[in-house]
Amino acid sequence: MEVILKEDVANLGHRGDVVKVADGYGRNYLLPRKLALQATASNKSVIEQMKAAAARRAATEKAQAETLAAQLASVHLVFTRKSGDSGHLFGSVTATDIAHELSAKGFEVDRRRIQLVEPLKSVGDFSVSIRLYREVLAQLQVRVLAEAVEAPADAEAVTA
Repeated sequence: MEVILKEDVANLGHRGDVVKVADGYGRNYLLPRKLALQATASNKSVIEQMKAAAARRAATEKAQAETLAAQLASVHLVFTRKSGDSGHLFGSVTATDIAHELSAKGFEVDRRRIQLVEPLKSVGDFSVSIRLYREVLAQLQVRVLAEAVEAPADAEAVTA
């Protein structure tokens, strides 16, 4: 079955592509979710109009993503977490934490766009990638600090 994609579909293609898929995949997944149209002559003419509009929209989205990437290049996030003596965190800094901190600074970035292979689990400086658009990748500097541990009051009484 040939379909015309209305949205980007992972591992299949981008918006406006004409792709050949299995009948069941097209009929049971792509078409009901309105991710694709069946590739007919009339739909191909409609999709050409959609491609022109999508190209204009993509150009503006890419320009916005590039300006956001330039703004994010100067942003440095600092997280303070409890850690052990070796610098290993008791918790971790996740993509959700980074997205929340960015929103507090006025940048709206979806947590799924933040590319962390695994959460940050140690003290130090890290460079985190954020995929803002297909070809636009922003680098963000993240510093994780150890929380100052207070000496227990009982320890002074025991030594005295």
